Amino acid sequence: MKCGSSILQGSNWGKITTGILLTSSAAIALALPVRALTFSTDRAAFNSNDSLDWSSLGKIFAPPIDASDFLPFSFSATSQQGLGLNVNVPFPPVGSGITPPFVFQTLPPPQGIPTNFAPGDFILFSGLLPGRFPAPGNPGPLTITFDKPVLAAGTQIATDDTPFFTGFISAFDKDNNLLGEFSAPGTSSVTLDNSALFLGVRSDTANISKLVFQTSVPGRAIGINTLSLDRASVPESSIPALGWILGAIGVGLIRRRSQH
Repeated sequence: MKCGSSILQGSNWGKITTGILLTSSAAIALALPVRALTFSTDRAAFNSNDSLDWSSLGKIFAPPIDASDFLPFSFSATSQQGLGLNVNVPFPPVGSGITPPFVFQTLPPPQGIPTNFAPGDFILFSGLLPGRFPAPGNPGPLTITFDKPVLAAGTQIATDDTPFFTGFISAFDKDNNLLGEFSAPGTSSVTLDNSALFLGVRSDTANISKLVFQTSVPGRAIGINTLSLDRASVPESSIPALGWILGAIGVGLIRRRSQH
């Protein structure tokens, strides 16, 4: 105790603590990589290892309108590889007549509803007021929150009854900090040619906990197709090396005290 007290009070302590702080700071700087988010409009180059097809929800809308085909404005889903997530669609204005969200299959009429997604795709649609053109609709945004953070995620998007628009994707971490926001021009049509805009983001670490999709068009419904995911495991951090450094310094201090 006496020896330890003399070390704490001695002039060498300032040098020792300064060395610890400098060493720790350097180790932290080396251990923490710069986290970058990249944007993609090409699903084929996205290299996903998991996905969510909206048909897995078990509710497929088909005329005539049946209230049981609609989804809640907030609901849960599970990817092919077991990742849980929650989808939120904002409520439309009271009295607007806009339907709740629903899933439909895009096919040539009369078998399905034509879009510019790929034939056979199942589309999560934000809801609209049927019977009018252009149809008033719920513009979203569509918010997807993951039970566990992912490395990358993306989907194709289109806007109802609007040939040209700008699509937006925003990514957030588990603390709701904005990681990045990107946009690109898109088109909507009934050509069934898979030309719908893909919006995807990838991080260099698995820290994407929430995605928000929206477009530049007010008052028009939006739709998205299969969600592509990359759930690569979080790489081992080099921070434990800092523990070894501090541990070694601690051992040195203990030996120094014992010599006194």
